[in-house]
Amino acid sequence: MNLYSNKQKWKIALMVIAIIMVGASLFVSNNIVSKVGSRERERAMQWADAIKKKLELVTLTDKTFRQLRDKERKEVQLWVDATKEVSKETPLDIIPDYGFPLKIINENKDIPVILMDNDQAVSGYINLDFDTSDIRAAQKNATLSAKEITQIFEDSLKALALTWEKSNPSFTVEIYDGLFNTYYYCDSKELIRLEKQRDSLLQSFNNELINNQDLVPVLLVDARTNQVIGSNLKKDKITPEALSGTISELKLQNEPIVIDFQNGQRNILYFDDSEELKRLQYFPYIIFFIIGMFVFIGYLIFSTFRKAEQNQVWAGMAKETAHQLGTPLSSLMAWIQLLEDQHADPMITSEMQKDVDRLEKITDRFSKIGSGAKLEVSDLNVTVQNVVEYLRPRVSSKVPIEFTATGELPILHNGPLMEWVIENICKNAVDAMEGSGSLQLTIHSTPEWAHIDIKDSGKGIAPNQLKTIFQPGFSTKKRGWGLGLSLVKRIVTEYHKGKVFVLESQVNVGSTFRISIPQ
Repeated sequence: MNLYSNKQKWKIALMVIAIIMVGASLFVSNNIVSKVGSRERERAMQWADAIKKKLELVTLTDKTFRQLRDKERKEVQLWVDATKEVSKETPLDIIPDYGFPLKIINENKDIPVILMDNDQAVSGYINLDFDTSDIRAAQKNATLSAKEITQIFEDSLKALALTWEKSNPSFTVEIYDGLFNTYYYCDSKELIRLEKQRDSLLQSFNNELINNQDLVPVLLVDARTNQVIGSNLKKDKITPEALSGTISELKLQNEPIVIDFQNGQRNILYFDDSEELKRLQYFPYIIFFIIGMFVFIGYLIFSTFRKAEQNQVWAGMAKETAHQLGTPLSSLMAWIQLLEDQHADPMITSEMQKDVDRLEKITDRFSKIGSGAKLEVSDLNVTVQNVVEYLRPRVSSKVPIEFTATGELPILHNGPLMEWVIENICKNAVDAMEGSGSLQLTIHSTPEWAHIDIKDSGKGIAPNQLKTIFQPGFSTKKRGWGLGLSLVKRIVTEYHKGKVFVLESQVNVGSTFRISIPQ
């Protein structure tokens, strides 16, 4: 029977099941990652669509604000014309009608206007948010006269008028011959309020969507000029110097998407996987690593327990065997003594005594395994020679046994157990030769090791069996428990701290076993 073969089949079956489970888990996790990646791609497209909506909103509001500014400029122009009309000189005999121009002048309740004369002195103002009281409040720690306060106020108006002129061109009107007034104006309060609301909405939009670094990393550039249209990457990533490298990095992560805003402008959207998706890609492998570590540690623990149980079983079986052999041995010794006393044939009692001596040796071997082997320094050559002399008359004459050794080799070992080891290997070799061949035993040493080589000319060992022949239950025979070589390995490795292995083997040529004992 071959218990090890069945054990190997179970190992292979469990390995196949484990591989299938790992493959299925990876397939499911990769499928999830793929779906998440597709959703992130859709989010990137939605981000680009939001950029488009923002551009449309900015374009629309800018157009609206331009129209409102044009309208306000016309209103200022009308207000200036009305003011000019009121300021005209009229003949004394004609009473002018200022009702309409005054109505136009009075209707301006929202557009700030500052009036300055030829000498750049402030002639008037309307719809301002501050006056001299605000100047006095701002200068509360300084003692200023009314004239000084007025001068500061007028200087502020002059500076404000020059600022307004940068965005809204002024009007210069000739009031009298050689007298010109310049009208400076600014956007109305309502228009400024609307612009602030628009800017606030755009800023909120940018912070929540476009500049949000928690979303998928995205970069939208103009396909023709390579100018950045929008991105939520860090600023140092989209500087002119770093932009080319950033685009190259994003190209390696995902295929860019070309977007047409249907206004003659083509844009390219580059995007990366989110940090969550990157971590999710490695998550299955981390889980498998952790599970594998637990399985490995568990295997080591159970393997240690199993070996401890095996040791107890081996020791128990050895003690029980030695104990069971003790009773019939005592009886046989008594029968031999009785036969000798009755003057039986000496050859019969002699052969029976040899068998009893053999059984005593076997009992001694099992008792040593059960209770622990005592190692003594003795000549290893003598130990091997004893085995050779025992085997020669008990094997076929067609299997000559050669033994080669040089000088004495004192080694710390247990003679009876080492004889058992060599005997087991030699018997297996004789069985492998099937009654015909040669068996060679050679002893040689190095400063660290003493080597016993046992070479046979048998049928050899297949390469796929070299690592399993010392396993319990392995056997190439139809009858047998497959424990001989397992005992050999235990005696050499556990009791003598040595090594036993197949040095070389060829099918149908023979094998060489090596036993190495430390010196």
